[in-house]
Amino acid sequence: MKRVLPVFLLFVFVLSACGQAAPTAVTLPTAVPTLEIVVNPTEKPQDAVAGDVRTSTVDGMIQAFVPGGSFQMGGFDEDAQDDEKPAHKVSVGPFWMDKVEVTNAMYSLCVQAGACTLPNELKSATRPSYFANAEFNDYPVVYVSYESAKSYCSWAGRRLPTEAEWEFAARGSADFRRYPWGDQSPTNNLANYDYAVRDTTRVGSYPNGASPFGILDMSGNVWEWVADFYNPIYYQGGAEQNPTGPSSAGVNGLRRGIRGGSWQDSFKDVRLSNRGFAIAPDLTSDSKSSEYLGDVKDSIGFRCVSGN
Repeated sequence: MKRVLPVFLLFVFVLSACGQAAPTAVTLPTAVPTLEIVVNPTEKPQDAVAGDVRTSTVDGMIQAFVPGGSFQMGGFDEDAQDDEKPAHKVSVGPFWMDKVEVTNAMYSLCVQAGACTLPNELKSATRPSYFANAEFNDYPVVYVSYESAKSYCSWAGRRLPTEAEWEFAARGSADFRRYPWGDQSPTNNLANYDYAVRDTTRVGSYPNGASPFGILDMSGNVWEWVADFYNPIYYQGGAEQNPTGPSSAGVNGLRRGIRGGSWQDSFKDVRLSNRGFAIAPDLTSDSKSSEYLGDVKDSIGFRCVSGN
């Protein structure tokens, strides 16, 4: 159900020094190397207000403050699928969320630091040279597994968001909107979806599609790994306070949630309540097997959050 299929090839990493990024309408993070791992500032979330931003000292990521609160989680509309039901009240605490998806340039810093492995492909859907090409420094990193995304967030002093945090950051608490920007159906000015571009776009290219907290690209561009195991019936009895998802994915024990849809997906799948899953690596299996790698794809990336 809504699984993203795997690809299993590994390319040699070569950094390119040429190319120029395309223009964008918003200020983007700048990937800045550091000689040591420095966690995010210890500023308390309760000292900030919605709309505040800060910049990570590790990877240059701009983070937006999400004040936390209560909201109705799940699908309300005619396109809601069974795993989005029932809609239910959930409360989450305050946190900071990456304003955009983690980029190739940012991820390369983690690779250079020895804390991350290379993406399993250095290409994208239509670009033979992508991760190793400076022209695409500000595009979302793809072909990263759940474990790779988790490792990156840990290296940067952050973590993967829970499904509840992700949906609250996309929805807010004021209404029952279908998309981060409201109820209006997506257009090519709001999101990268439905094969309009046929590949990823530079992060932050759709400022009109921002969530209530100013977070960008939460619909389309790439699916985003979340921390939770995926269980299609979890909403029938999940926790109401800061839920972290089921304790396992049941018989399909390596399924992890992905949210937001991608450049490949239709208007139904980029709705903010839509749930997807992909297979996390099985680290107990043979290191040369496909199970050890898990699912990686040209439509899956991630962003991180921090509670302090």
